[in-house]
Amino acid sequence: MILLSEQQLVDCAGDYNNHGCNGGLPSQAFEYTHYSGGLSRMDDYPYVCGDGHCSPTSGPCRFDSRIMNVGVNVKSVVNFTGGDEDSMRIVVGLHQPVSVAFEVVSDLRHYSSGVYSSTICNSTSESVNHAVLAVGYGDLDGVPYWTIKNSWGFGWGDKGYFKIARGLDMCGVAQCSSFPLVAFA
Repeated sequence: MILLSEQQLVDCAGDYNNHGCNGGLPSQAFEYTHYSGGLSRMDDYPYVCGDGHCSPTSGPCRFDSRIMNVGVNVKSVVNFTGGDEDSMRIVVGLHQPVSVAFEVVSDLRHYSSGVYSSTICNSTSESVNHAVLAVGYGDLDGVPYWTIKNSWGFGWGDKGYFKIARGLDMCGVAQCSSFPLVAFA
């Protein structure tokens, strides 16, 4: 497994409407990686933010594809039409995980098992506020769901994962979904 530099995105992707530790969309990070010449390996551009001590941009961009080991190049970015969970299911099932964003509302923090659904979240692209990774899908007691890898650590949810209702664009999970076509360096 190649570990890629998160810090490069924090420091360098601002021109692609990414705001370091204050957020951005995966599709725009993929676009940055495509046009910048790649994403460096973690060893060459280590992560320095953390523990709440990160500014929107923690430092000047130090990426130079001529001297750093590029771990991956993005050849192109595929963005799904908003709400198109059928195409997402095909890609997740046959090809690769898909980056998605959705609206986190207060009750998600207490998730531990089952299929999450909410009556208070919105399903619009303007309401999404958290990017995650759709890694699978299934059906639990007749309820279709996405398996989502979250970034809140192994101790949250079901060992860092959760299931969210599929087919309803629950909390906007299908509004800002995309994936990169990559070439490993």
